[in-house]
Amino acid sequence: MARYDTIGRGYAGRRRPDARIAAALHAYLRGNQRILNIGAGTGSYEPAWPGVVAVEPSRTMIGQRPAGAAPVVQGVAESLPFADDSFDLAMGVLTLHHWSDWRQGLREALRVAGGRVVLLTWFDFTTPFWLCDYFPQIHELDRPLFPGAGDLADTLGEIEVQTVPVPHDCSDGFLCAYWRRPQAYLDPAVRASISTFARIPDPEGALQRLRHDLDSGDWDRRYGDLRALGECDYGYRIVSTVTG
Repeated sequence: MARYDTIGRGYAGRRRPDARIAAALHAYLRGNQRILNIGAGTGSYEPAWPGVVAVEPSRTMIGQRPAGAAPVVQGVAESLPFADDSFDLAMGVLTLHHWSDWRQGLREALRVAGGRVVLLTWFDFTTPFWLCDYFPQIHELDRPLFPGAGDLADTLGEIEVQTVPVPHDCSDGFLCAYWRRPQAYLDPAVRASISTFARIPDPEGALQRLRHDLDSGDWDRRYGDLRALGECDYGYRIVSTVTG
């Protein structure tokens, strides 16, 4: 069973693409007619252009794709059901950490897209993330799953890396999206759409501490300076292969 067959229910309602992040990503996609979206999920950030095809392992996620979305094939990144050079470009959005073998998946992406790959991924908490003070397991759970720039370059070849700041009102509910809206993490529906929380076995104690600190004002005393910021760099990056 694909992981998101279990944790992906209701995902489409909380993981809505943020227009600013979409614009940054789509700038790398323009000019390509045939695009493969690997680990496409419900279609967030998938351009509504002719020639786009999606690959997604989870029937739960496929079932939440909107009407009119690109055609989707159920499959996995590590064994893409397409011939060499079937596409002009392969893309993936916050998906590498769900692949069983990201190196093999990227080799497959290179194979079917003639070496042209664009990813939205995460490297590390460039700015220390206060949520880890409540859930120190986040570092242990997430850091090993995400390859760094050097690891990606070892597989993809020469790459270009662009910083993607997280807006304070980000509409896409990924892990760091609510950095200026701490109360959101108390909402079970928010946490249900963040895969990291599905791997934390007993979050209640940490949630109680967060609730207490918000009610008492302790959170604002420690982290309140964040409320004056419009965006913050929490390690999200666009990675693009450089082709001659």
